Amino acid sequence: MKFKLLVGCSVCLASIALLTVAGCNEGGAPTSFTSQPEVSDSSENLDAESRQFEFEYAAEIQGLPKDASVRIWFPVAESNSQQTVEMLSSDVPGELTLHRDANYQNQIGFVEQQMDGSGDGNIPLEIKYKINRIEAGTDSSELSLNPKEKGLFLSANAMVPVEGKPLELLADKQLPKDPVDAGLLLYDTVESHMTYDKSKPGYGKGDAVWACDSQTGNCTDFHSLFISLARSQQIPAKFEIGFPIPTGQQSGKVGGYHCWAWFHADGIGWTPVDISEADKNPSMKDYYFGKLSADRVTFSKGRDIELVPKSEHGSLNYFVYPYVEVDGKPWPKEKIKLNFSFQDI
Repeated sequence: MKFKLLVGCSVCLASIALLTVAGCNEGGAPTSFTSQPEVSDSSENLDAESRQFEFEYAAEIQGLPKDASVRIWFPVAESNSQQTVEMLSSDVPGELTLHRDANYQNQIGFVEQQMDGSGDGNIPLEIKYKINRIEAGTDSSELSLNPKEKGLFLSANAMVPVEGKPLELLADKQLPKDPVDAGLLLYDTVESHMTYDKSKPGYGKGDAVWACDSQTGNCTDFHSLFISLARSQQIPAKFEIGFPIPTGQQSGKVGGYHCWAWFHADGIGWTPVDISEADKNPSMKDYYFGKLSADRVTFSKGRDIELVPKSEHGSLNYFVYPYVEVDGKPWPKEKIKLNFSFQDI
């Protein structure tokens, strides 16, 4: 059975958080892929202070056994200080429910389907959004963090330690007392230490120790190293991930995810950094400390994501693509065909 949600009016996703919606009514043509690529090298349009577009988040789980029990989790975009998000439609199998993880309060879509052998062994899902994104600067909506938040954004993650190898990069440096100046020094340290390069096996996991050793990687590696260094110096920092929206065209495919980081200073709020883009575009280095262009959309934040309902195999390293379990076992990524696309409004 397919469940289809059509939102006839402009309803922000934030207003339906935690709602069980069952029963309620990376140019050219989009292409699909089966790996987990990041956005290809391209300069972002820094002239645009805002951008409005429709975004289609689609996937097909393929090759399922005829009697399989299938569980699917996927991140659901919602409004925040940098973006206004409206769900236009949702076409998924079975009953869609929305949940939030305990640590980061990400909105999680969940569906469960029992295969009966009547179909072709594939399950499609498709979510369409209308998004208005603005250029992001310092976010002063949280001038201070409560003890729980501070603890969360100062603590180590599985691949983001707060001690050990990464701290060797700071051995000969004197960190400024001002947290924003300190953040700039860490930003410069990571950017000068690393080169954007996806040729070495192991890239893309967001392993700060691997990034420190390899001195290469993609956006997850750059920002994991930055977060590791920031937290080691008692500067709260967080990871954010979503998708880039291609510039120089009005519609087309989105080839994969993009991520960035934020660090916090009391009395100032959250300051954004996009170090991998700065490394790819050296002339934009100053811009990407403290600003994010409007050509992106956020889907989740944080690392070591605890899914809701609970999965059989623990937390996710990060959460941007659908995660699938079949008969209690993770379904291979190569059997999940991804297809993301956009169209300017």
